[in-house]
Parts: sequence; C-alpha cells; structure tokens
Amino acid sequence: MAVLETVIMVIYALVCIALTVIVLMQEGKSAGLTGAISGVADTYWGKNKGRSMEGTMEKSTKILAILFILISIVLNLNIWK
Repeated sequence: MAVLETVIMVIYALVCIALTVIVLMQEGKSAGLTGAISGVADTYWGKNKGRSMEGTMEKSTKILAILFILISIVLNLNIWK
C-alpha cells in the first residue's frame, strides 16, 4: 500500500504543478480599454474559442482541477494506514 500511496502522491504533485503553470499562462478575462475597443473582433474569435490555444487551456484547467479534487479526496480517505 505504501508504494501505491507514493505513486498517487507523485501524480498529485505533477497535477499541482501542471495546474499552476496552465493557470498562470492564461490571459485575463478583462482586457481593459483594449477589450472595449476590440469588441467586434471578439465575436469572431468567440466562435472558434474551443479550437484555439486559449480554449484548450481552459479545458485542461477544468480537467486538472477535477483531478486535483479527486486525488485530494482519495489521499484523505485514511485507507493507507
């Protein structure tokens, strides 16, 4: 059981690092004055957002956040002792 716990802890650490990096790489939602001026272009890019790098990072953030929560729950079940 100790080996399994160690493997899960390593996966947990990797998920934490990946989640931190992806969140820091994302752009903010409000672009300030630039966002107000370029509002027309936003509708075109909004249609293809799922295929862009920003859309991929949002999906990755959601998946990694779910993994983070699930692994946290598993590690705190006290089945390892």
